[in-house]
Amino acid sequence: MLIVFIRALLLYLLVIFALRLMGKRQLGELQPTELVITILISNIASLPIEDTSIPMVTGAIPILVLVAFELYISNISLKSRKFRKFISGSPVFVIKNGVIDQKALHSLRFSIDDLMESLRAQNIFDIRDVDYAVVETTGSVSILQKFDSQTVTPNMLKLPGKNPAPPAIIISDGKIVRETMDHYNISEEWLMKILQKEKQSLKTIFLMTANKQLQYYIVPKKSE
Repeated sequence: MLIVFIRALLLYLLVIFALRLMGKRQLGELQPTELVITILISNIASLPIEDTSIPMVTGAIPILVLVAFELYISNISLKSRKFRKFISGSPVFVIKNGVIDQKALHSLRFSIDDLMESLRAQNIFDIRDVDYAVVETTGSVSILQKFDSQTVTPNMLKLPGKNPAPPAIIISDGKIVRETMDHYNISEEWLMKILQKEKQSLKTIFLMTANKQLQYYIVPKKSE
């Protein structure tokens, strides 16, 4: 069992090291430790299933060890900024004051195509509109547009107003979502009146949303 314990920890550290070398764009939305745990657990858990000669305890122990180790690592990361930086890395500026840092892109294994794809995902098609761009520890890119390219906000225009409550689903595929109804203080009596007004029933509704101002939107089911 000690060998299994040591091999699991060594493999965990090895994959962490390999991912750090590969660059941040390989990590997706997961931190390195989280991605390693996901990969290892899925692989380890499959072994006893594929080979019945392997005792279940042999697969369970490494998984428990890895989970416990991840919890321990997470706890240390919360308390130590240096350790968190070592494990997860740090955000890196790839555009500063509108100038692309080619050296930073190269060190992250981030091509200009990767950068442009990230900009387009945030509805920015002209790199000249970007003042700052940061590659986060998860591999995602955060953007600050130049002032002249930013979308006008009510704050810029000094317009008064309140934060609106977003619409939420109250009927999903013919079923009432009670949690939303309770959260928005929407009564079933009001709902039935609206359905009657729209000449609909629960069974004919594919989607219905409403907000706290009782403004609603209905999508009927398509007849097959």
